[in-house]
Amino acid sequence: MELEVIVSLLTLVALEAVLGIDNVIFISIIAAKLPADQQKKARQWGLVLAGVLRIGLLLIISLIMKLDQDLFVVFGEGFSGKELVLLAGGLFLLYKSSKEIYHKMEGEAGDQSKQIKVSSFGQVITQILIMDMVFSIDSIITAIGMVKEVWVMYVAVVVTVLLMLLAAEKISDFVNRHPAFKMLALSFLLLIGFSLVSEGFGLEIPKGYVYFSMAFSLLVDVFQMRMNKGKGEPVVTREHYRQGEEKLAK
Repeated sequence: MELEVIVSLLTLVALEAVLGIDNVIFISIIAAKLPADQQKKARQWGLVLAGVLRIGLLLIISLIMKLDQDLFVVFGEGFSGKELVLLAGGLFLLYKSSKEIYHKMEGEAGDQSKQIKVSSFGQVITQILIMDMVFSIDSIITAIGMVKEVWVMYVAVVVTVLLMLLAAEKISDFVNRHPAFKMLALSFLLLIGFSLVSEGFGLEIPKGYVYFSMAFSLLVDVFQMRMNKGKGEPVVTREHYRQGEEKLAK
């Protein structure tokens, strides 16, 4: 197995885990509306459904990515189905990550969790399905922007779901203690979004450049965390859930 494939797989799993923790938190918030004896089952079903949805979306998009014949030409530049997916996906990531960065700095805390109103197990699963769909879109686009091999995307999705089932609370605690890593992950989405837009216009940026930029930025963040350890409390970012709701039920 090539080194680049291994690096891409590990990087994608790590990024999906950090970005996907919000999905796990919302699954827990929705499940908490149920009686205590049904909550664990709802959380487990929610994560399994998230994995199935992502694999399904990957299958659909991977089929579209094979459409490399030009559908139309604009100013001498031809656009195929694949390039349209890349372009739309890149613009979506740029929009989503920019919006999320703004929300974490200046948004309203709990703007989404306060709207959750469910009363039965069926309603909880339906709400979780809708939430999974929302979170799956940027996850899949991120995977497409980072790797070329479809099987790597599938493995990354499965590994991430298993990781969330086993270590969601620890990942959540780490991200909450070090919000800079979440902001860095969102910055990576901006980079991946730009890469996809560029590729959509026929100019492919070598993945090695993207991985190097991400690795260097992450290394700087790790050094900063080590140097400033114990020197002060981290900034409290605004989340889509209210304070205290991020405590994942066991």
